[in-house]
Amino acid sequence: MAMSMQAQLTVFKYLVTQKLKGVEKYPLVMMLEPLFACNLECAGCGKIQYPTDILRKRMTPQEVFDAVEECGAPIVSIAGGEPLIHPEIQQIVDGLIARKKPVYLCTNAILLEKNIHKFKPSPYLIFSIHLDGVEKTHDRMVCQQGVYKTAISAIKLAKKLGFCVMTNSTIFQGEDVQEFREFFDQNMAMGLDGMMISPGYAYEKAPEQQLFLKQEQSKAWFKEALKDWRTKGWAFNHSPFYMDFLEGKRTYDCTPWGNPLRNVFGWQRPCYLMNEGGYAKTYGELLETTDWSKYGHKSGNPKCLNCMTHCGFEPTSVADSFSSISSFFEMVADFASIKAPKKVSLSYDRTGTYEEVLAKAEGKVPAETKH
Repeated sequence: MAMSMQAQLTVFKYLVTQKLKGVEKYPLVMMLEPLFACNLECAGCGKIQYPTDILRKRMTPQEVFDAVEECGAPIVSIAGGEPLIHPEIQQIVDGLIARKKPVYLCTNAILLEKNIHKFKPSPYLIFSIHLDGVEKTHDRMVCQQGVYKTAISAIKLAKKLGFCVMTNSTIFQGEDVQEFREFFDQNMAMGLDGMMISPGYAYEKAPEQQLFLKQEQSKAWFKEALKDWRTKGWAFNHSPFYMDFLEGKRTYDCTPWGNPLRNVFGWQRPCYLMNEGGYAKTYGELLETTDWSKYGHKSGNPKCLNCMTHCGFEPTSVADSFSSISSFFEMVADFASIKAPKKVSLSYDRTGTYEEVLAKAEGKVPAETKH
């Protein structure tokens, strides 16, 4: 799992507390989009389709901190758009880490090497790098050549500097199963801390709607791709129950309030992926005034029919693992059965100040070193 032990304990204590209090609806991950602007126009994403005046909007660090405190979720995932474009991303990340919130900084990594000096390795910070497969597949999906190589270079630098790094991959129609199995092996060979994977959601604004899998197609694809993942040493940053769900071994409905989204407009109804009910001014308003019965597989909502994304179903799988003593121990036993990924030795001199280590990792020698 990509999260450090400190971060895992933070989440575990939170979940136990919600269970003991009998709280039915609670957030697991707060999804944060402090901007929509991006330096890519990916085929499966609709964010960049907003008009220019919207793409120029930015949430301030204080707006972010107020939203995080209000929501109370134990984890914050910063996406966008491309968060490294945000001029105050360093202040946002530093502020969340100071609040001991595990942070997933989701980036396409184009700007990561240029901006990595703004961040310090922390048990509460994870760089989540967007990689939709091997080089030819990823560059095709992001509609730009060379992005894969840029991302790999940034991953290697971040690992050398001691950061926690994982990948985030979306599966679309027509993807080759064997290619992705090789992709998982390659990721582990790089020494990544974890991987996230999910079927794509058919955003209404996405330019290429034919890319998205139907529910049964998703199950068939993941059943083949993940058939022996527990023994392969592939470190997926998901609940094993969610992995079972992807393979069609478990039946879940969505928990739309589990990963609430706060963006430049407010709290998006009903969920991170779908804007069907406008925006709430506060998290409390989102929770109390949204008709949740209209969403999920059982609702019959056609926009929910084929969704199997981790932001909707991971919270359900986590809640299931805490639903009873037997389920909890089943989850523990499942984690214990997963083969640990092979440790990769990064033979690299990390002595000296952070600036010196950064210079070494980039192949430079500092002109002057202050002690």
